[in-house]
Amino acid sequence: MVQKINLTVQRRAILEVVKDSEDHPTAADIIHRLRERGFNFAYGTVYNSLRYLTDVELIRELKLGEAVSRYDARTEEHQHIVCTVCGKVDEVLVDIPQEWLDKVCEQTNYSIHHPHIVMEGVCGQCTTKQ
Repeated sequence: MVQKINLTVQRRAILEVVKDSEDHPTAADIIHRLRERGFNFAYGTVYNSLRYLTDVELIRELKLGEAVSRYDARTEEHQHIVCTVCGKVDEVLVDIPQEWLDKVCEQTNYSIHHPHIVMEGVCGQCTTKQ
């Protein structure tokens, strides 16, 4: 059964902010950017809308080892790399080899539903500064 997606004005505005972002924004970033665009939604509305948009798979919630979630408009499987100096998050568009996933399943007895790897390193800009 296909789920009907209910995009209210608020959800549409939030979705557009996430889609227009290149930096995987946090909820606080999204609220700030909404205000820059003239919207003044309640915090609860933004958080509930982010949960809804994640549940209907229009955006993806990223838990990257930080205290806060980040959001991504790219919903297909891909990886991320996080700069350990400045916190910048970049996408890594490389497939995880199936052989590797099979080995992980064999060793752990897990069934992997959403393979996601978060790599850490120092971005080029921070490397140049050091």
